[in-house]
Amino acid sequence: MNKASRRVLLGSAFALPFITRATAQPAWPDRPVRIIIPFGAGGPIDLVGRLLAEHLKERLGQPFIIENRPGAGGSIGIHTVVQSPPDGTAFVLTSASLASVPALYPNRGLDPRTALAPVSLVADIPTAMVVRAASPYQSVQDVLNAARADPGRLTYGSGGVGSSNHLSGALFALAANLDLTHVSYRGAAPAMTALYAGEIDMVFASTVETLPHVQGGRARLLGVAGPRRLPALPDTPAINETVPGYVALNWYAIAAPRATPPAIIARMAETLGSIRDLPDVRTRFAAAGTTPLLTGPAELAALLETDVPQWQRVVAATGIKVE
Repeated sequence: MNKASRRVLLGSAFALPFITRATAQPAWPDRPVRIIIPFGAGGPIDLVGRLLAEHLKERLGQPFIIENRPGAGGSIGIHTVVQSPPDGTAFVLTSASLASVPALYPNRGLDPRTALAPVSLVADIPTAMVVRAASPYQSVQDVLNAARADPGRLTYGSGGVGSSNHLSGALFALAANLDLTHVSYRGAAPAMTALYAGEIDMVFASTVETLPHVQGGRARLLGVAGPRRLPALPDTPAINETVPGYVALNWYAIAAPRATPPAIIARMAETLGSIRDLPDVRTRFAAAGTTPLLTGPAELAALLETDVPQWQRVVAATGIKVE
């Protein structure tokens, strides 16, 4: 065997282990990918999901198909992903209700910290406290004064028992040591209609759901539930300026089945992060009332470690039960 032949043979032998390892991990994605949204079609999270799916297909070369699986506070869609093969073909895009599932459905074994692999914290959706335009309450302090003067009389509405809006109101009552009465409606829109019709005193809901009513003169914005004032609403106080420690975050996030390979998680998160600052992404997120975050897995994991116990405490303290 001449020297040239030996060099080719040795080079092939040296490369073989690397070739074997490379072929053992096929490129992802190699087939269509489902993004399951555990809510009905047409809402803000659905619009965000379809926008993300467009960009993911463009960058990763496979269809990303949105599937709406509503029901049971989002737990049906979440459970679908938990039970899916951990091969990068199924993800869930859901809201902050993901963190309340363990408290509201304790028998379903759906703790997101152990049942899912975090991928990305997708968006921030501010929660607001609003009253009707004709309400006598001009500030959060006015609400506190009225509620303490007549415990149990003031009411707040939400889009359903156990909804994020319900939990935000329940947390406010706990943080301020108030006795408020919750009134449940079949969705945030009916709750807002009930508010400006005078059926209830206040609503805790996202700015997506509340600002059109504020801008239309039917409702008054008293405060936001984040840790600080919003740059877009600098004259609206954070509620925790009056009720120290009150923060009720609302967000969208993407997660995968727990055993999904880290390489797939990393590529999905990296691809999502690459579109965060695109003009059409920022414009269309803003149209849905959200701010794009599109972080890596660590940010979502840290948030779940905070929010899951918080909602467990709220549900335990208030006795909230879903049917």
